[in-house]
Amino acid sequence: MPEKSHDFGGDWTTEKLERVAKYLKAYATIMKEKAFPFAYIDAFAGTGYRTLRRSDEAEQLMFPELSEAESQQFLDGSARKALQVQPRFYKYLFIEKDEQRFRALQKLRTEFPEVAGDIILVNAEANSYLQDMCDNRNWKKHRAVLFLDPYGMEVEWQTIEAIARTQAIDLWLLFPLGIAVNRLLKRDSNIGTAVRNALNRLFGAEDWYETFYETTTRISLFGPETHRHKVSDFDTIAEYMIKRLRTVFPGVAQNPLPLLNSRNNPLYLLCFAAGNPKGATTAVKIAQDILKR
Repeated sequence: MPEKSHDFGGDWTTEKLERVAKYLKAYATIMKEKAFPFAYIDAFAGTGYRTLRRSDEAEQLMFPELSEAESQQFLDGSARKALQVQPRFYKYLFIEKDEQRFRALQKLRTEFPEVAGDIILVNAEANSYLQDMCDNRNWKKHRAVLFLDPYGMEVEWQTIEAIARTQAIDLWLLFPLGIAVNRLLKRDSNIGTAVRNALNRLFGAEDWYETFYETTTRISLFGPETHRHKVSDFDTIAEYMIKRLRTVFPGVAQNPLPLLNSRNNPLYLLCFAAGNPKGATTAVKIAQDILKR
């Protein structure tokens, strides 16, 4: 067991990891017969482990919904799940900005000696590193699956665009549907500049405001009064995000999976987008089957 784990998640995390792992196995099985070397890339990789936190620690978390287990236990994180997949990937790239969690990731080489030489660890900010990697490498003879698994709204749309431009990377994205976006969309439309800019960076567009809010006019004693109010719900936000992904990827799963807390409220949305135009139909078909509830 690691000395320091990555405290995050509940049953919804298990579901997320299991579904992504199923795709990795199917992907590796298919790609093993192809001429392309293929890699697994994990941004915000954490420690490779995750820990279900005790429910009485919930108040210490930024978002209490993330703590729902009655007992504490160590479970495989996305990095370890990928390293266990057979057939194996040619390379494994794990990106983590936090120095403490990055040091913990280094233990993966000891735990998986058979692939240690093919594990690449990068201590860097994920958006900057991924944008450079995608735009300044030759992807014609390489393929990859990338898992973007941030805590909140760290992923920038510019990063997603760069990933799509490679036409070689399949993307699994954990979109912060309820944990962040829906919380920030105030009912009265009173959204500050900082939040508006953050949502612009996340969506790569500004028309989300017109989509999520409606303008109505009421007649008062003093004449017409214009009001804006929120009309979006979880489904509206999810549909908008899938629409945005379809503007840059050749194939996108149309049934993204909401990951729910114990009160049945969506925390995240697990999305899939296929990067290579030739393989997009098959990739999306596999992903949509895996995403079925």
